Amino acid sequence: MKLLLSAILLYTISPTKSQWSFPDDFKFGVATAAYQIEGGWNADGKGVNVWDHLTHTNPNFTIDNSNGDIACDSYHKWQEDVQMLKNLGVDFYRFSLSWTRILPQGFASEINTAGVQYYNNLIDELIANGIEPCVTLFHWDSPQMFSSFGGYYNPVFVDLFANYARIAFKLFGDRVKTWITFNEPKVVCQDYNEFMGLVNEVYPNGVIEYLCTHDLLKAHAEAYHIYDNEFRAQQNGKVGITLNFEWSEPASVKSEDVEAAEQRRQFEFGLFASPIVYGNYPEVVIKRVAHRSKREGFPHSRLPKFTLTEQLKLKGTYDFIGLNHYNSWLVKASPEQPFGEPSYDKDVGTERFVDPSWEDTEWDGKIAPFGLQNSLKWIKATYKNSLILITENGYPDKTGTLEDNRRINFLRQYLNATLQAIHQDQVNVKAYTVWSLMDNFEWAQGFTVKFGLYNVDFTTNERTRTAKKSVEYYRSVIKDRVV
Repeated sequence: MKLLLSAILLYTISPTKSQWSFPDDFKFGVATAAYQIEGGWNADGKGVNVWDHLTHTNPNFTIDNSNGDIACDSYHKWQEDVQMLKNLGVDFYRFSLSWTRILPQGFASEINTAGVQYYNNLIDELIANGIEPCVTLFHWDSPQMFSSFGGYYNPVFVDLFANYARIAFKLFGDRVKTWITFNEPKVVCQDYNEFMGLVNEVYPNGVIEYLCTHDLLKAHAEAYHIYDNEFRAQQNGKVGITLNFEWSEPASVKSEDVEAAEQRRQFEFGLFASPIVYGNYPEVVIKRVAHRSKREGFPHSRLPKFTLTEQLKLKGTYDFIGLNHYNSWLVKASPEQPFGEPSYDKDVGTERFVDPSWEDTEWDGKIAPFGLQNSLKWIKATYKNSLILITENGYPDKTGTLEDNRRINFLRQYLNATLQAIHQDQVNVKAYTVWSLMDNFEWAQGFTVKFGLYNVDFTTNERTRTAKKSVEYYRSVIKDRVV
């Protein structure tokens, strides 16, 4: 235990303000997602997405029975949003496109000109104010129409996403130079698959996660190659994917705990990153799922296999790796779970917990900035020193208070961890993105959890935005390039 505590203390040491600064080519931004801020759920020809359908048919799904029908009303207040961004002094704004605002039914046969104009207006206003647009194609709000034939779990999704990506590149790629195909596919495939209404009805747990993963990875590769072959020469942008990474720290120096932590990293991050970088799933994932599938009576592994052609098509389909980081865990080895019902968690096969001495956030998780530094170091070592963009990192509270000193402290610690990774570990990380620009609809938590640098008053039709104390802090970091 002394060795473990010493290691944790080492990782939490922060540099002084005079030690290190962010390099000149390092960029700062903030992020949002379409369903969480736009509202206008059926405005001007927009089609229905899975979150529209879910929150309308099952309002009890969210803690406060809310939905994103209006949210922050950014569909009508986009100019005010841009002025908030300008006030922050950010280099870029990461936002997502609403698939059904552009393609109401999800298919390329019908393009909604009003939706296209909305994004054209936003992109043009950003550029006019010196802010780079960074666009996510898919941030969880797939067309509801796709649910009728299985959504992500039907291989046809690959072509549907590819067609959507091609249209987006064509419409906006002359001005958008940073594209993210999928945001957190792990969450889509392992946490939120019940939104499609398929889990335990069509596919069991331990199967559905891998089917989804397989299709989303192939869809990503298709979009990447479309950009590479049809648009890159003229548009000269970059395409990547954003993966969430909850860092797994060995609970002790015992070899079995070190191996368990690495096994969990490969199941949670490597499952998506390794095919994109190397062309196939991590070896430990392939072997464990095959072994457990055989013992459970499956004729083949529950993890689908990529053909050689698919492996070659996947390999190298990234110009950067996007990293979303919020939480860290201590991980130790655990006995093999009984064979029977298939389960992704049993495949992972480890135990995780948090150190009670770590500082609590005000909602979920602990503050452990060493986890961000270690995540960056591990990605560097595991994936060829790839270019990394931190695409989300942020602090949740329950009040939306303007005196958000705890958020400032959180940002200071995680920005310090980023500086350590750059200067101490020589990690090729070139961007940091705060989640989020403003308080918004936080999925199943509704409006009860606040991540914003700006407070939003959801009790008024105006959805009034007010700067929190953290705005001034982040603005100073961007200006002075020190924490």
